[in-house]
Amino acid sequence: MEVVHTAIAIVLVVGLIIWVKVDPVISLVIASLYLGLAAGVGLADTITAITEGFGSIMAEVGLLIGFGVLIGALLHSLGTFRKLVGVLLRALGAKRLPYALTAALSTVFPSIYVDVQVVLAAPIARSSAPHVGPRGLAHLAGAVGTGIFAGYVFVVPGLAAVSIAGLLDVPLGTWMLYGIVLGPLTALVTTFVFGLMLRAGWWNPETDEAEDDPLATASDLEAGTAGTGPDEDDNLSDVDVPLPVSLLPILVPLLMIAFGAVADVAGFSNSVIAFVGDANVALFVGLLGAYALARGASGLERTEKALKTGFHTTGEILLITGIGGSLGAVIEATGLDGTLAGLFSASEGAAVVTSILLAWVIAAVLHLAIGSVSVAAITAAGIIAPALGSIDVAPIAVGLAIASGSMFSLTVNSNFFWMFKSLMGVTTKGALKSMTTVTAIASLVSLPPVLLIALVA
Repeated sequence: MEVVHTAIAIVLVVGLIIWVKVDPVISLVIASLYLGLAAGVGLADTITAITEGFGSIMAEVGLLIGFGVLIGALLHSLGTFRKLVGVLLRALGAKRLPYALTAALSTVFPSIYVDVQVVLAAPIARSSAPHVGPRGLAHLAGAVGTGIFAGYVFVVPGLAAVSIAGLLDVPLGTWMLYGIVLGPLTALVTTFVFGLMLRAGWWNPETDEAEDDPLATASDLEAGTAGTGPDEDDNLSDVDVPLPVSLLPILVPLLMIAFGAVADVAGFSNSVIAFVGDANVALFVGLLGAYALARGASGLERTEKALKTGFHTTGEILLITGIGGSLGAVIEATGLDGTLAGLFSASEGAAVVTSILLAWVIAAVLHLAIGSVSVAAITAAGIIAPALGSIDVAPIAVGLAIASGSMFSLTVNSNFFWMFKSLMGVTTKGALKSMTTVTAIASLVSLPPVLLIALVA
């Protein structure tokens, strides 16, 4: 029955938010309470799961969100993202921006945790959106979502990719050969398909885009011009900081995190490298740099306004993100993964296609239920690994099928969904029509190549 109750809980969240217009935080708590009590977790254990789920998510990403949003707010006040948009437009043209962004996210940045990626990519996407067209925000939001997760599950050293390879004993070198092709290919094809959907009328800016800009400064809010992109009022005119210098608070943390990840994979990491490469440390270094640039170039008053806006945004995102983690913890407490554990062993010796599809389905169902790509991928790999010896399918193909399925349809029970919604400036409906849609498309787009690999590997 835990499967039924989990499905009801997810539908309850969607229904309360979209149709009853209940705030996402309240909706998520109601769904968490329902699921815990209906699935037999118990009164005390349900509350424990909710509080511990909130706390564990905050311990994992709380500082990352805070530091990242503050960096974005400070750089926004310096006009950094408008300058970057200008360079991208001159170099690539508006129509190529979504593809350039998704290609970069799926190849260059998988070493960076997904929450950090969306914090850093969202301001660029939002600033670029007016130049792409009337559906620019939607197309760029889809590009960000699919680029992040295609890299995360397919490209080493993405956490999900490395975890699956390790659990299935697939050499990382072998995984890299397949993943570095499949990841960006999935991202680019998905971005193209999503663009076709947008041109066919999939997106309605009036209902799918939020009116407020989470990175708007206080002066924007007072003037009623928040979120107007490069044509914002004169109070936000660019200060005289060269673009390469103003990008350092982003680039330096990325390099620090990437260096730590590469060192860990290559086996030459130590305590100093691990400290330097820690995402929390790296983003704090970036925050110090952004603060120093803002204070030196624009003065204390403008810097304090930017920080005030950043703190306001951080509080909203942290609360929604934490409650999303609570729902995931309650789902885990129901023991849903145990219900699925026997399915794969029941098909030992099945045909190649059947085995790949079953691996994909197990990962997809786990993701829909738990709301975490990494947890779904790791759990599915743990369930399937014992049966690999009885299945005449290459482990790399099974692993890629798990990766593909674990992306499927990221939705309201994911803390990332709520981060994405807030940072990208879309409504809950807009997040469902962008983030949820592109991850479903990406999962389906990547499945045929995985089947082909299984047949020839």
